[in-house]
Amino acid sequence: MTGVLAGRAAIITGANQGLGLAIAQAYLSAGANLFLCARDGGKLAAAVDSLRACAAPKQTILGEAADVSQPADVARVVAHATDALGTVQILVNNAGIYGPLGRIEDIEWSDWLRAIEINLMGSVLMCRAVLPQFRANRYGKIVQLSGGGATNPLPRISAYAASKAAIVRFAETLAEEARDDHIDVNSIAPGPLNTRLLDEVLAAGPERVGESFYTRAAKQKQEGGAPVERGAALAVFLASAASDGITGKVLSAIWDPWETLPSHRNDLNSDVYTLRRVVPKDRGFPWGDR
Repeated sequence: MTGVLAGRAAIITGANQGLGLAIAQAYLSAGANLFLCARDGGKLAAAVDSLRACAAPKQTILGEAADVSQPADVARVVAHATDALGTVQILVNNAGIYGPLGRIEDIEWSDWLRAIEINLMGSVLMCRAVLPQFRANRYGKIVQLSGGGATNPLPRISAYAASKAAIVRFAETLAEEARDDHIDVNSIAPGPLNTRLLDEVLAAGPERVGESFYTRAAKQKQEGGAPVERGAALAVFLASAASDGITGKVLSAIWDPWETLPSHRNDLNSDVYTLRRVVPKDRGFPWGDR
């Protein structure tokens, strides 16, 4: 997808490492101008330097340390990105943390709230900040990072699971609010990644995250997880004109045939690729209907 983001400007949060940095690299290759933010300013500066070394002569890559859970930081990032890059067309909400690991009655309540602040409220704040210019221009792309917590229970990682389920439903809701202004809002489930979050699980040990989850994590670490490049490629697609009109979806980077979605636009005006309730007949049970 070389060049498909040429002339577009993107804000990417949590872009100093892992999937966020991979998305930034993919956007750079696709021709976008970038404004990156993350809490760790040192890692962010290193990421910006590495991206600039690969940039085309007229591409702009900027970075600024910020905490997306803080309204003042969010306002500053969006204002500085707009001043530097002109109109911003793309927001990637990637910043996120696992939060406390352990049983809900054992973990620190302040740590649980902190995960909600970053994963849920931080993404909502970023959306609120870019929406006025997206609406004024009657165009925009919001790419929200989901995760396993959005579609499956994650015992002992409850703050992460709750925040990811909430932000995906928020993205689906915002997609409907913004549809008439041609603003597409979609979520990405990147698959099991071998990033710092996996390392946190392994460092916590089975006594905190549970034997089953720890065993799966150790196996993933040994065998390798999903390639971050796949999630980054989906993020490029969802930021490009090729996905115009595809909105309100949660897409798996590794399981869903997202490259073919433009040929199924009419079918996408339904509840496919959304969070929904499973009723008995969905599983072949002959009961549950009135």
